[in-house]
Amino acid sequence: MDPDVELVAVTKAFGGFVAVREVSFSVPRGSFFSLLGPSGCGKSTTLRMIAGLEHPDSGRLLVGGRDMAGVAPYRRPTNMVFQRWALFPHMTAAENVAFGLEAERRPRGEIRQRVADALALVGLAALAARKPGQLSGGQMQRVALARALVKRPQVLLLDEPLGALDLKLRLQMQLELKRIQREVGTTFVYVTHDQAEAMTMSDRIAVMHEGRLEQLGAPQEIYDRPATRFVAGFIGNANILAADFSPDGPDGTLVRAEGLAFRARTGVPLPAGRGHLMLRYERLRLNPAEGERARAVVRDAIFTGSAVHYVLGVEGSPIELIAETPYDGSGVGHRRGETVGLGWDEAAPRLFADG
Repeated sequence: MDPDVELVAVTKAFGGFVAVREVSFSVPRGSFFSLLGPSGCGKSTTLRMIAGLEHPDSGRLLVGGRDMAGVAPYRRPTNMVFQRWALFPHMTAAENVAFGLEAERRPRGEIRQRVADALALVGLAALAARKPGQLSGGQMQRVALARALVKRPQVLLLDEPLGALDLKLRLQMQLELKRIQREVGTTFVYVTHDQAEAMTMSDRIAVMHEGRLEQLGAPQEIYDRPATRFVAGFIGNANILAADFSPDGPDGTLVRAEGLAFRARTGVPLPAGRGHLMLRYERLRLNPAEGERARAVVRDAIFTGSAVHYVLGVEGSPIELIAETPYDGSGVGHRRGETVGLGWDEAAPRLFADG
């Protein structure tokens, strides 16, 4: 199946600042695709180029298999939902949704039916007559979404549309957005700096950093097998330590880091040299039945609600690690000053060679 969006070596600069550097990716038709990264990484600029609000300095950008060079935003098979809803305050929800169809001079009967269908899709059929001032933040975001979808774009572009909502409502809207995307089958391209948001909703994620594409893949792939040290640190919670590597058998590497020495199963051994290792918080085990690799002193126990984070000082080493254990309602298991055993599976570390 042909992709709905394709970027080929796209670059965009503003004066001397290069916002996007030779970025290439394709968005499968009917998928939920996220551009993820910190502020200033180029993700919104990339989205605006797809929309036609910015133009690449070099490279090719295609939507629906058609090169978008010179194609005005209003002639592209796209529509956009912004972080701020930009609803007309003097219009009802239904009138806001109908606005684009009215501008196209669609037949009255068609407009009424499409507006009713769009409001039903986002769960606002009963609030069609309310004005924005009578709606909650989440409801206004749904109106903005219905207004974008009612025009039946081939690709819907969403620029951090949940950023202005509180946490609980944001979580609810994440599930709603994914449901709506699956129901309508429209390709969604979603920009966010929130890794949990991207992981929850996306079929594929493009992680960006300093204008470059760091990694492209499914959420679990990016989480379990980060391609770069930046991705390892940006996605999820991880301990990242400087270390020395040397080959150890046909599928492993010997790792030495500030008094710690252990074998990591990497599939293929890394060449001898200097690098970094990643150990996710949840992959560390306290007082393991077997496979203890170090002793550590609990320096702090931080209750986060669903889990407890233990700050651990490794004995005989300046290294400090953080381990996460699920909270089961029975209280914090280890207290400050307690000595515990520390272990992890050989496949848990992810190694990155410097240079």
